Amino acid sequence: MIDHFGFPVRDYRHSRAFYDRVLAPLGYSVQKEVTREMTGSSAHCGYGADGRPQFWIGDGDTREGSFHIAFAAKDRKAVDAFYAAALAAGARDNGAPGIRAHYHPNYYAAFVLDPDGHNIEAVCHLPG
Repeated sequence: MIDHFGFPVRDYRHSRAFYDRVLAPLGYSVQKEVTREMTGSSAHCGYGADGRPQFWIGDGDTREGSFHIAFAAKDRKAVDAFYAAALAAGARDNGAPGIRAHYHPNYYAAFVLDPDGHNIEAVCHLPG
């Protein structure tokens, strides 16, 4: 259903460094960067895998409020590594790694708040 999505961040360089660290354990990295010189207005980069950017951040006017996004993890160890990397990168805890059986018996996830206060999740749906 969704091809890609993005949102503006308050501090592009800081958020870029944050997402570089926290998405690496999940196998995602910057697949494309677009500079201010290229656009004439804003810089942004897209994270993903295999040359396909699907999650974009960029400088610009941020919006009020926060949102939630969940990134797919290949296994539970990747969820744990995401959580550890996020905390080391300055994220605030919003739910340590563990089973969330109210979603389904194998829903293993961790939640953190990014530099802009958004609820960022890594989730694995496979049995342990």
